[in-house]
Amino acid sequence: MATDLQDFSRTLFAAANQLWTNSTLRPDQYAQPVLALITLRQMEARFEMVHTELAPQYRGRLKPAPADYQAKGALFLPENARFSRLLALPGTADLGAELNAAMKGIADANPDLAGVLPQGYAGLPNAVLQELLRLLAPLKVEGDAYGLIFEYFMGQFAASFMQKGGEYFTPASIVKLIVEVIGPYHGKIFDPACGSGGMFVHSAEFVRRHHKSPSKEISIYGVEKMSDTLRLCRMNLAVHGLSGDVREANSYYDDPHKLIGRFDFVMANPPFNQSEVDRTKLVSAAGKVDARFPFGLPTVNNANFIWISLFYAALNSKGRAGFVMANSASDIIGSERELRRQLIETGTVDCIVAVSTNMFFTVTLPVTLWFLDKGKAKGPRGDKVLFVDASHLFRQVTRAQRTFDPDHIEFLGNIVRLWRGEKLEAEAGSGSRMADAFPDDKYRDVLGLCKIATRDEIKKQDWSLNPGRYVGVTPGRTQNDEEFNEKLEALHEELEGLNAKATQLQARIAQNVAELLDR
Repeated sequence: MATDLQDFSRTLFAAANQLWTNSTLRPDQYAQPVLALITLRQMEARFEMVHTELAPQYRGRLKPAPADYQAKGALFLPENARFSRLLALPGTADLGAELNAAMKGIADANPDLAGVLPQGYAGLPNAVLQELLRLLAPLKVEGDAYGLIFEYFMGQFAASFMQKGGEYFTPASIVKLIVEVIGPYHGKIFDPACGSGGMFVHSAEFVRRHHKSPSKEISIYGVEKMSDTLRLCRMNLAVHGLSGDVREANSYYDDPHKLIGRFDFVMANPPFNQSEVDRTKLVSAAGKVDARFPFGLPTVNNANFIWISLFYAALNSKGRAGFVMANSASDIIGSERELRRQLIETGTVDCIVAVSTNMFFTVTLPVTLWFLDKGKAKGPRGDKVLFVDASHLFRQVTRAQRTFDPDHIEFLGNIVRLWRGEKLEAEAGSGSRMADAFPDDKYRDVLGLCKIATRDEIKKQDWSLNPGRYVGVTPGRTQNDEEFNEKLEALHEELEGLNAKATQLQARIAQNVAELLDR
């Protein structure tokens, strides 16, 4: 009988939670040791599979080298680091010390993991570690089971314990939708705020789903400023049999990958509305703005359009980008409206998708997904943008959490494919939704769902990229209390931004007046 991964993951998480109860560790401290155990179990599953394939090719004293395993997407595991060996240790063994030695042995044999795997098992309760190993051992399922468990754990740590969980973990359904729309079949993928690496993992899954090998089709490049989160990313890549060039740096000020015009795909969930970016570091001594920000810098203390400019600059002439953005960036006025106008006039804005509230663990407000496509700019769609309102498309998981199901993701992806003239997909069960909305399998504007707007129409809306301004409302549909609250929260967010700007202007005026009086 197939294992229910959700039930199993909940059981495993409850066992891991004993580390909080039975040790002095905070949850954010034990996240990495627990995730590393899941990684180790997946490593052995892949190692055994590749070992079975390689063993007949070697006889006598000859044995496969670590590089032979790595060439087939597996990490080499020395004897002392095998999960099965650790599980078989007697109850009197110091399991914490054994796990530390195992993690060191793995890193020694696989230099890509140097400094990534934790060494903090000494002193953790033996009974809890044994229980975690015992629970992980018998699971026999096909596909990327441990990858799914790893993702579940990261989501639970983000939701339960990390106040800034959204900075390192983007919910899988949001990432899958971004991947579905930009279609990273082949090329270089870049995430300048890569967190735990979800964009990379789901890009690889997309490639596999289309019967290709990720190691042959895509190259991974990332930047992450937090060292702990970078280790999570590398573990996440390892548990999925992936590797990449992911560096520790601050994307505002550093450019370790020489990004300008280099990448086929850019995907990101950057921190929203971040203030206090040191602009002096983004401008040369001669006053020239860094080429990574081709539209210039906003005059307000908000980094949203710094990120957007960076995403645009990183794309090659046919590159596509998909990223999460605060709703306020779609409508904001002042210098940010000017930057938005410049971006729209390049013809690169492909589509804008509004999603519901409560799709993120730590952000209750609705967000917007922006998609850029430099290859579209000079074609017949160059002066048009597709707007999609997906705010009413979701499954309610808990009172405080919503998600997209596979058929939702495929349906939204198919709307974009119709707009682009690409082949539709139907494996996830979006057929009935497609038949209702697009009975002739041809794109059409659907009130309350999608609308193609020309540049002139967008200009008349003061260069707004808010789907609600174009898509309209489905006939007969009334606004409920929850939707009213959503809009009120969004307006409140916008008001807070305007108040902050007013305060800055007031301080600037006061300073100017004081300088005049001092003359």
